[in-house]
Amino acid sequence: MSKKKIVLYSALGVFSVVALLAGYLVYLFYDFAGKIYVDPRDQQPTAVATPTDGTVPTMAPLIEPPEWNGDERINILLMGGDSRGVKSTVKPRSDTMIVVSIDPVAKSTHLLSLLRDTYVEIPQRGSNRLNAAITMGGPLLAMETVHQWIDMPIHYYVYTDFEGFISLIDELGGIEFEVDKNMRNTDNRDDPRYNIKLEKGLQHLDGLTALQYVRYRGDAMSDFSRSERQRKFLTAIADKLQSTTGLLKLPQLLNGIAPYIETNIPPGDLLKLARLGLKLNTSSLASIQLPQMNAFRNARIRDMDVLVPDTGKVRSYVKEQLAGSPAPQSE
Repeated sequence: MSKKKIVLYSALGVFSVVALLAGYLVYLFYDFAGKIYVDPRDQQPTAVATPTDGTVPTMAPLIEPPEWNGDERINILLMGGDSRGVKSTVKPRSDTMIVVSIDPVAKSTHLLSLLRDTYVEIPQRGSNRLNAAITMGGPLLAMETVHQWIDMPIHYYVYTDFEGFISLIDELGGIEFEVDKNMRNTDNRDDPRYNIKLEKGLQHLDGLTALQYVRYRGDAMSDFSRSERQRKFLTAIADKLQSTTGLLKLPQLLNGIAPYIETNIPPGDLLKLARLGLKLNTSSLASIQLPQMNAFRNARIRDMDVLVPDTGKVRSYVKEQLAGSPAPQSE
């Protein structure tokens, strides 16, 4: 056999192996996407809770997510809660709410942490804490609530519970991360494994210790500091997912986390987003907190300690941040 034929056959062999592997990964991802996908029509509540403002309850209209053409900015609401079983039809108040806003043209990403005690208008339900929306009408109502508050379309949601977060980090082999302070918290009402005990410094965090880190709120600034830590850790997760190690573990990773995640992202769009995710620059994720400092006041309403936002300031701040121009934090 001539050298040219040897080179040709070798190249064809390599191409065939790569094509088979790529096909397998696409099949695997579609299978995963089908397992976690929930049709929006199945997310509508069968009954409406009594509004907190004293008005007569009405059935909520079906809220469909806006269309995404693949080129415009896409906004995904990430929610995490202690559901201890993500497939349950009843969701607890969301412990974490972050909007991931992706510019597919610039390959840039913004993380918008939403403080859960923010007092906002919940469509058809009156006013309440932001994290109550999911309990009143499911993830789609939470999406619509965020949309109306910050005046930004929310295309999709992804919901996971504690076990899903733990599984994700463990399947990634843990993450090297700098813990900014000693952290301690014990709740005798909860499972002891969720108690928080972390030491300051660079550590290898597994699923449980990573959950401790992102849940800790024992600072003087409480949720403000916690939301900042959550954004930092989300950046670390994105970096790990983009790494070669993360890609090689994809089959095991997808199988491990599928039982703990649900989303309304159709399989086809999820595949497009996965491809886009590999191209994003995760080294410079922009992150902000909403409402920002000096854009809210503390209040106590109906025996709840809440943050009452200046909605106009919040919306202007979001637009300025996404446009890349600086926004003042104070008057």
